Amino acid sequence: MKEDLMRYEFEFDVNLSILFTELPLLARPEAAARCGFDAVELWWPFSGPVPQDHEHDLLVEALASAGTKLVALNFDAGDMASGDRGLLSLPKEKERFRSNIDAVMALAQATGCRVLNALYGNRDRELDAGVQDDVAMENLLMAAEAARNVGAVVVLEALNTFENPTYPLSSTASTIALIEKARLMGAENVALLADLYHLARMGERLDDSLLTAGKYVRHVQIADIPDRHEPGSGKLGREGLLGPLERARYRGRVGLEYRPSLASERSFDWLALRAVDDAPLEGAAAAGNL
Repeated sequence: MKEDLMRYEFEFDVNLSILFTELPLLARPEAAARCGFDAVELWWPFSGPVPQDHEHDLLVEALASAGTKLVALNFDAGDMASGDRGLLSLPKEKERFRSNIDAVMALAQATGCRVLNALYGNRDRELDAGVQDDVAMENLLMAAEAARNVGAVVVLEALNTFENPTYPLSSTASTIALIEKARLMGAENVALLADLYHLARMGERLDDSLLTAGKYVRHVQIADIPDRHEPGSGKLGREGLLGPLERARYRGRVGLEYRPSLASERSFDWLALRAVDDAPLEGAAAAGNL
């Protein structure tokens, strides 16, 4: 197919919190490296907001030993498996979020990570939305100030309401509005994480979303819809996900944040891009330094 011959020149990284989960966390950087990746990202990888010193050190060592750079990291988002989607806007979790800030910055400094993702948090039906929004802004400004000190940005992302019905940031527009408000309050290092899976699930046209988001985007994540598997497994395919990024002239990192429909190392065949002589390539390793 003609679209299969299209060349994309993005720098891909793999999310170790959703891929290679058949392995212990500390074994995943090496597994990613064996598949050709030199960069990875993580949701908050520890059970609490502040890891033990040895937990921090072992993760940093595993990343360095594998030769994988940590390029994006989530703040503590609560118990994701139980439905939590961040702590930023939760008054009852204010101390937990703030205690996590220093731990995130320590890991960012140790690894050179410069993109830090703060999930907003679900709405608490017992609270006025304005109360949550005020807490979110207080926490966001505090996190952004700490991030500025290590040369990092804090990113915000929209999530789809099919899987996250009480998460209030569900569109590119609503997320940009919050970013603009934070920047007006002095947090110029607040930016957008454009998760194309969530945006597409909400029915957004990705070309239009990226045109609107343009200057705000600092990081991108991709997965196919509707099942969040690897590109080519659903409705969008590789062209449907990477084409809009190419047309928007995006040149930042593209995080693979999908649930593989088969073994993780076998889910990268779609990355086999066109060779110079137009001969087909096989396997993720053929894509070179991803």
